[in-house]
Amino acid sequence: MKKISIFAIIAAVGLNFSCSDSFFDIQPQGAASITSLSNKNGVNALLVGAYSLLDGVGAGNTGRQSTISNYVFGGITSGDAVKGTDIGDQPEQEYIEQFNWLSDNTYFLGKWQHSYDGVARSNDAIQLAKSADVKDMTDAEKAQVIAEAKFLRGHYHFEAKKMWNMVPYIDDATYNRDDPNSTKVVNDKDIWANIEKDFSDAAAVLPATQAQKGRATKWAALTYLAKAYMFQGKFAAAKTVLEDVLKNSGKKLVTNYHDNYRTATNNNAESIFEVEFSVNDGSTGNNGNQGDNLNWPYSANSPGRGCCGFYLPSQNLVNAFKTTEDGLPMIGDKKDGTADTYNAVDLSNDQGLKSTDAFTLNKSTPVDPRLDWTVGRRGVNFLDWGQMPGYSWIRNQNYSGPYIGKKWMYYLAEEGSSTHSTNKRSVNNNYRLLKLSSVILWLAECEAQVGSLDKAEEYVNMIRNRAKNGSVQDASIKTLVNPYPTGTFATKGKEYALNAVYMENRLEFAMEGHRYFDLVRWGIVVPYMTKYLKEESVNGKDVDGRTYNKRGYLSGKTIADKNKYFPLPNDEILNSQKGGSPTLKQNPGY
Repeated sequence: MKKISIFAIIAAVGLNFSCSDSFFDIQPQGAASITSLSNKNGVNALLVGAYSLLDGVGAGNTGRQSTISNYVFGGITSGDAVKGTDIGDQPEQEYIEQFNWLSDNTYFLGKWQHSYDGVARSNDAIQLAKSADVKDMTDAEKAQVIAEAKFLRGHYHFEAKKMWNMVPYIDDATYNRDDPNSTKVVNDKDIWANIEKDFSDAAAVLPATQAQKGRATKWAALTYLAKAYMFQGKFAAAKTVLEDVLKNSGKKLVTNYHDNYRTATNNNAESIFEVEFSVNDGSTGNNGNQGDNLNWPYSANSPGRGCCGFYLPSQNLVNAFKTTEDGLPMIGDKKDGTADTYNAVDLSNDQGLKSTDAFTLNKSTPVDPRLDWTVGRRGVNFLDWGQMPGYSWIRNQNYSGPYIGKKWMYYLAEEGSSTHSTNKRSVNNNYRLLKLSSVILWLAECEAQVGSLDKAEEYVNMIRNRAKNGSVQDASIKTLVNPYPTGTFATKGKEYALNAVYMENRLEFAMEGHRYFDLVRWGIVVPYMTKYLKEESVNGKDVDGRTYNKRGYLSGKTIADKNKYFPLPNDEILNSQKGGSPTLKQNPGY
């Protein structure tokens, strides 16, 4: 669904200039009255307005503070990525990466404002669809609008919930657009039950498929409901829903892993719900993933054509794709990852070398082929752009490392058709929010927790077999990935099985902004990130014995229990004053 402005599709309100007292009763210009919107077009305009915020852009912030990829909150905090660029560029991102979280950080404010703007827009659509003043819609049409808006309301509340935990739930019965105090709701209740109800209500009404891409379906709502269960540890309930989605949704894994990250394969057979991007649609490019517009190589000869060097893969992430000679991940028997061995020696890399310096990539270490569909590294093909040249694509390699993220990039052959005419960093490669691969790995997790370890292994192997049999980015690379031998999980036990599931999530969904939230819900974020901070901050040594600087700025940085959730924005606490007291309470430790 293309993102459009409500104000571009609603009619202007006329003025009456007759000689009477009403001459002075002039309605505001540029705003639509409820009367003018009380029809089918108006209801759908409000619904489209709620959909339009899915990409994170349009809530009055910078977009990157609330982009659907959550790269700041779920990526650079997780060990998968570093902020990138230069020291001092976007310092508020640096504070977040280094766990120096303060309540006046505008990234937290922007994310909060976006989440609750989305809630408000969803409630607007629900209230109007319920209105008796809308007479040109059938009951069934109204019910579908309400169901789609409830799906969206569930999503926006979910985003807030996973960020801050204790947040207010605001439904259409509470929300009053004419009373700012109506949204000053205390955050003293766990809102998971409310989020569950929004998704289950939506699933009961929505069709299995939609004619228009980007609209919520029954299967999207059920998948999101299962995700809510997963975040609460309700594994039995999640398992029932996930099995329904797997067996009955008609979705299937695509043959090639990379087809989940190409414009040409948007809305493919694996995708359950995508955030739709568009370019050259009459807009200025803001519909083309503008929340991630800093996350491109720093060269005019690269995708994006020269800005801005943010959000780069960590050495730790790259090392995680190494495999044993049996084609298995180099993991240990502790679910928190502290016994993993993949990070003992770095993969061959060009850290500290300029693009003009001699470098030969050591290809002797086998790697999972998903590595080179996820990360750009020197000496390896980068889509159809030729070999990634290293240093010249990185804004400050000494500070941020030698790698480039890849999943949101476009092919050179697609430049123009997949990029906006005035901004090559505005692209129409959709963000796949819900995929069948997620469903399968959630099922593996459920089985490992409350079911059969053999079944958990079977689900993980479905993902690993796809990686084994799919396409590779560069045939010169020694790729090796195999399924776990039958009975491995049962023999090694639950802790190992869970660690294997968690690692498979990392390999499959790296750089997609989910990782930190998963580490929190798995209950392993503190030991896992403590290990990461210690290892990523010291000098590295690769398979050739070469040593070099890594991310020294992480030296001495620590994570604490309070960092399981972010601080509520101080401005929002101040603005929540009602009767002389704030209705919002800050998270512990801030």
